[in-house]
Amino acid sequence: MTHANTRLLFVEDDAAIRFAIRDFLEGFDFDLIEAPSCADAEAAFIEHRPDIVLSDYMLTDGTALDLLPRLRAVNANVPVVVLTGHGTVELAVQAMKQGADDFLTKPVALPALLVVLQRALERQRDRQQQLARTARQRRVAIDPFVGTSAAIRKLREQAERVATAERPILILGETGAGKGILTRWIHTHGLRSDQPFVDLNCASLPRELLESELFGHERGSFTGAVAQKTGLVELAHRGTLFLDEIGDLELILQPKLLKVLEEQVFRRVGALRDRQVDVRLIAATHQDLSRLVGENRFRSDLYFRISTIPIIVPSLRDRVEDIPILARQLLDRLAIELGKPRIELTADAQRALARYGWPGNIRELRNVLERAVLLSARQELRAEDLSFESVAASAPSGEVDLELTLDELQRRHIVRVLQAVQGHVEQAAAKLGVPRSTLYQKLKAMQIVVPRERQR
Repeated sequence: MTHANTRLLFVEDDAAIRFAIRDFLEGFDFDLIEAPSCADAEAAFIEHRPDIVLSDYMLTDGTALDLLPRLRAVNANVPVVVLTGHGTVELAVQAMKQGADDFLTKPVALPALLVVLQRALERQRDRQQQLARTARQRRVAIDPFVGTSAAIRKLREQAERVATAERPILILGETGAGKGILTRWIHTHGLRSDQPFVDLNCASLPRELLESELFGHERGSFTGAVAQKTGLVELAHRGTLFLDEIGDLELILQPKLLKVLEEQVFRRVGALRDRQVDVRLIAATHQDLSRLVGENRFRSDLYFRISTIPIIVPSLRDRVEDIPILARQLLDRLAIELGKPRIELTADAQRALARYGWPGNIRELRNVLERAVLLSARQELRAEDLSFESVAASAPSGEVDLELTLDELQRRHIVRVLQAVQGHVEQAAAKLGVPRSTLYQKLKAMQIVVPRERQR
């Protein structure tokens, strides 16, 4: 049985014993880190993040009973096996209470030691897998490939091909198109499915908080840092780290993320030494990163590192034929959540949904349907029950509502032109015969939402 990539911290002050056990265990592909004392063991445990610890009981600066609580305070999930030349039942019981997984008396037969280490690793992996299974069962699985369009079939094919890859993935798409849902699907169907899935929206926090959230900090490293904090990068060890809206990641933090990807190390805020970490990165953005690189707002080396495998999630405008299927699924889920009977869509409501431009994509579709379900007393939604964010799609384009004000009429016309040019502001300004700056002012004043990547 091979143990490639299994990192073992061996704590022993006797160099001859270290040599004998190291020579034996390296024959089974263990990656050994050695420490001769409690202090060295604690430092190595923090820096190298071992999968298992084998420790002598009596050390130069303390005992394994002194060391165990310190290790468990850093990571209580790592199994620890204790060796001793002075074994008693009472000592074994005390070691187990302190958190040791097993207790062996010297001299120990090396094959027996190997069996004990393997069993401790298997128990720890079983615990992790059970936790992961429990977490998955609690989550309602959402299929990111609902529909029959060519665009969604292509997306499924791409996702299936890259799910088991260990390279970073860059997911591109408009706001609300389902990038986060696709990321969870890739993690669940990848090689790290039984390991942590940790996500963060890079646009949700200011730089100072984002750095601490990502990389953690040491106690006293800045005002308000009253306790040590473990960052999300560290929590994602062995699993998947999902950074949504990575285009909003501050330039000053980008080299630190690049170091995680290239060297598999990071440093907490206020720390003096690097820590090792093993994560798979999936990043997502609705922005044009190549344009941000050209504007010196995103590092080119980080861009090329994360964009090895790009996947584009299609907008609803690119898969109009899927809208009825998506609406049906969303309505069924809403009926369950709200405790209502099955809700139907009339033919005119389906046409209204297909006619609308959906700048907010699936997220906006859900909002529109949820609002209609909550405000309608009927079990059948009609076109007039649907209230859209940026345009009333219920009236045919050739008719004018004489009750509209001039501002309302102007707003609807701008929205229709934007839909005709697929949201490109520069093209819309040319069609409307106004400078682009003027159109931007009107968009802001009228609260018309345009995806950022279309704002050029």
